Amino acid sequence: MIKPVVDFFGDAQYARLRRRLFYLVLVLIVAADFLVPRDHAEYLWERLPGWPAAYGFGSCVLLIFVSKFLGHRAGLMRREDYYD
Repeated sequence: MIKPVVDFFGDAQYARLRRRLFYLVLVLIVAADFLVPRDHAEYLWERLPGWPAAYGFGSCVLLIFVSKFLGHRAGLMRREDYYD
C-alpha cells in the first residue's frame, strides 16, 4: 500500500510531476489565502494577503543566515575530525 507512494517520491522519473504538483498546491494555497475574511485582524499587516507566508519565509531565511554566521564567523563550527 505504501510502496506506490514511496516509489512516487523516491523515483527520479517522477521529478517533473512532483514539481508540478508542488507548484499547483502552492498556487492553490496562495489563492485560498485571498478568500479568507480578515475582519478579525488586529494589526494592519495581518490584513495583507500572504503576510503569514512572507513572514515565515523571511524568518527562515534570517535563521539560516544567523546560524551560518554563528557557525563560520563566530567560531562555533569545528572541523569534522575535531573530536577524534
